[in-house]
Amino acid sequence: MTNNFLPTYIMRHRKENLKKCSLRGLEGRDDCVFFTYPTAVLPDLSSYVVLAMNAPPLTAADAEYGLFLIDGTWRYAETMLKFVESKGPVRKRSLVSGYKTAYPRRQDDCPNPEEGLASVEALYLAYLTLGRNPEGLLDFYYWKDDFLNKIKSC
Repeated sequence: MTNNFLPTYIMRHRKENLKKCSLRGLEGRDDCVFFTYPTAVLPDLSSYVVLAMNAPPLTAADAEYGLFLIDGTWRYAETMLKFVESKGPVRKRSLVSGYKTAYPRRQDDCPNPEEGLASVEALYLAYLTLGRNPEGLLDFYYWKDDFLNKIKSC
């Protein structure tokens, strides 16, 4: 796997509970750049794909693009995506369905709790799809082993 990829951009909602955030620990990685919604000024996203629901599937053909991940509760995600789209046209992609989360979700507003992946789970699968090295992404994720066992069965 090559390391000649654009950095991953992650926009995290300012109200995100960092104690429950699956991306905690990734802030110091060279390949991840965090932005805070709604106060951040976003860079040009013309060379990026935005992970979104109900979009064409992410494939290895998208490897030339950087990855943009929205990190917030289901309630905020749609508003955050609209904010990103208001900055200019974006290329949206979704993950292939069928993966199950290991995150013990208790939100009532999640449309499909078992298939609603934690942000770090989605990031891990996106890295695999794009041919990026996912090493270390799950190091701080409490449900790492459960998640890896679930994706082995897919």
